[in-house]
Order: sequence, then C-alpha cells, then structure tokens
Amino acid sequence: MAMAPSTSCSNIFFAFLLLLSFFYPGFSSSPSTLQENHGNGSYSGQISSNSVLVALLDSHYTELAELVEKALLLQTLEDAVGEHNITIFAPKNEALERDLDPEFKRFLLEPGNLKSLQTLLLYHIVPNRINLSRNTSAHHHSTLCRDRIKLSSQESGEKFIDSAKIIQVNAVERPDGVIHGIERLLIPRSVQQDFNNRRSLQSISAVKPEGAPEVDPRTHRLKKPAPPSKPGSPPALPIFDAMSPGPSLAPAPAPGPGGPHHHFNGEKQVKDFIETLLLYGGYNEMADILVNLTSLATEMGRLVSEGYVLTVLAPNDEAMAKLTTDQLSEPGAPEQIIYYHVIPEYQTEESMYNAVRRFGKISYDTLRLPHKVLAQEADGSVKFGHAENSAYLFDPDIYTDGRISVQGIDGVLFPLEEEKLDTKTEIKSVKVAAKPQRRAKTFR
Repeated sequence: MAMAPSTSCSNIFFAFLLLLSFFYPGFSSSPSTLQENHGNGSYSGQISSNSVLVALLDSHYTELAELVEKALLLQTLEDAVGEHNITIFAPKNEALERDLDPEFKRFLLEPGNLKSLQTLLLYHIVPNRINLSRNTSAHHHSTLCRDRIKLSSQESGEKFIDSAKIIQVNAVERPDGVIHGIERLLIPRSVQQDFNNRRSLQSISAVKPEGAPEVDPRTHRLKKPAPPSKPGSPPALPIFDAMSPGPSLAPAPAPGPGGPHHHFNGEKQVKDFIETLLLYGGYNEMADILVNLTSLATEMGRLVSEGYVLTVLAPNDEAMAKLTTDQLSEPGAPEQIIYYHVIPEYQTEESMYNAVRRFGKISYDTLRLPHKVLAQEADGSVKFGHAENSAYLFDPDIYTDGRISVQGIDGVLFPLEEEKLDTKTEIKSVKVAAKPQRRAKTFR
C-alpha cells in the first residue's frame, strides 16, 4: 500500500480539491486519494471525496457554500467532520440572494464583521448526525458556535429548526454528515445584537454654541452681554428663533441655561431617545430619518442643550412605509415631515389625554411654522390630525426624561393647506423649514 502524503501536503491538496469542487461542480477525486478514519477514533487530517463538505460545494446550496468560503471556515469544518458526524441546516439559495435584507447582508460581508459571519454560519451546523425521520418531538441541539437551536414538529408533520421550516429532509447524505434544506437563514441572537450595535449613535455630535452672543428677540440684533442665566431658567429666545434658519446661514445662537455652562447634555438625551426607539422596536424608519437622512438629531441635541423641551410624535414603521417616493423626494421633505411631528412643549400621554378630556380639542404648535397639530379624544385615546389624515396615540410614553417626550403614533400627519398666508409668516416659515440635507455618519 502506498504511504500517505505528509500532513502539510495533504492540507494543500485538500484546499485545492475544495476550490476545484467549488468552481467545477462535476469534479471529484478518487476515494482512495483522500481517506478518513472514523473507526479507530483518530483523525489523519485528510478528508474523503465522499464527505458532506465536498457535497455541500456540489449541491443546490451554493450560496451557503460561498459564504463558508468567504468566512474562512473550510479548515474549521474539515476538523469538525474529522471528529464528528455533522448536520448542516442549509438555507435555500433564494433566502440568501433575494429574501435577505441587503443591509444585513452588507454587514455580514464587511471585513470587520468576519466573526459575526462565522458565528452565523456555525449556528447552522450541529456536531452530530440528526435523523429527522425519527425526531418527532422538540429537542435542543448545541451548534458549532455553542449556541443551542430548537428542533420541533407540528401535528401536520412539518418540522422546524428554530422558526425556520425544514423544506427538504436529508437533501444530502454522506458517511460523515447530512444536509437538511431550510426555507430561510437562521440568525443567532448575538449576531442580531452585533448588527443592532452597528447602528449605535456614538457619532452623534450635537454642537453647542460656546459663548454665543445674545440676540434681542424683537430686533434679532446683537445686544450687550447679559449676566449668565441661572441653571434651569427658561431659554432667552423662542425656540423658532433658536433653530437653524437655512442652508446658507450658520446655526442661530440660542443663549440660555445651556451654552458655555453645560447645564444640559442635549446630545446625550437625544442619543438616548433614538436608541430607545431602536430597542423598543417598530420605529427604525423614524430613527433612520433623524440620524441618516437629515441633521435633525444634531439640531435637536443643540436645542435641548440650550434648555428647550420637545415632544416627538413618532410614526411607527408601518405608517412610514405608506409614504410615497414623491412625498420624500422633494428637497427638504423629510425635514418638513419631522418638523410637523415635533411639539415645542413637554407633554406626556397623561397630560395630553387630560387636556383633550377637559377641552375637547387642543391645537399644539409644531416646529413647522405656522402649522399646528390638532388633538382630540377618540376611543379612549388621543387622536391627532384632521379627518382621514389622522393618527392615534398608539405607544404612549416610549421615552420621557423631563425634556424630551416620545409618543408613538400609528400614522404620518400632514398639515391642512392654508390658502392665505401673509408675507411675514410665509418668510418665517421658509426660514425655519428649509434645511440642508446632511448625512450624519451614525449607522455606518
């Protein structure tokens, strides 16, 4: 009998075999060339051409095989089949090509997220052979990433691994393992958390004016410096005068209890409430507009630093999905929409409900001058807007810290079009609402 090649030569040859098998599915080598010894429990560092790994590269699950190659897991899986029989739960190609969230797929393929990709792939591999024809009750199995997955069956006979339906039992069977086809990708909790952390808001940097001069609110001209305000006192200017006036002008100064004294940390509070939206769930689109599509998170942080208070009526993802491309494509449209959902007062679900119970209807000022948002009692809750263009207070008090209040609503609000506006009001409205589109580097 011919002597086996050295270990290093064997590894090189095996890598060459896998590459050939990947690029030329019809290629296979003689079983006598690559041998595997399971009988005596010893592993020679070699693998048979009849291995489940070679079969994976030559199967209908080529997208998974490609991810395994990109994750640099071939050697890890080679070691696994040398020690165990393995079971691979392989998502169908469509689940990885078309059904997977493009942003999540980009996250997995970024070089800095190699560990997350490896964890996700190893989550689909169990280091023992699972015979689904005999498994009818719920079982938990440890995977190669040391997380546990649940195998269960329904009365109809359908089998599930976690929440993914198994669509092809024993798709590939080999002496050292088996492949079962599943309808979609399994995502372990740790990888999902890594993806969410990618959207951390650490890069939000609300710029607080240092030593900003005071402005006469009547003439909008500089005046002599006044003694510093005491901590907690109201801001010196109305909130509309403190907002950035437009793309061609620098942010307006907002002297008050913030400024150089740092009595309020507005950027931290804005970061906290946007993180709360993400963790609460169902408000990702609102957070994305605040941070990525506009510079509103930065401006809100600056305003809160100056002592202003805000109530945000946050439409949920289902409501935001109904917005059309035309409604968002106009210059400044995302800012206009969000401005109409921000009330320059601090209101909670209790305070708004008590007000509409007492007065019937209440009109709140918004940051979109001169429009107001109407609130009234309806069905034991607070209803905002007019007629068909209305929304209910759906998730009350998502975030309340005494300066920023976030109330979840189930629709996107639009103001009633006013036929006549005097020149002065129209100019002021443009001054407040016209905003530059700057992208904050937060979800990158």
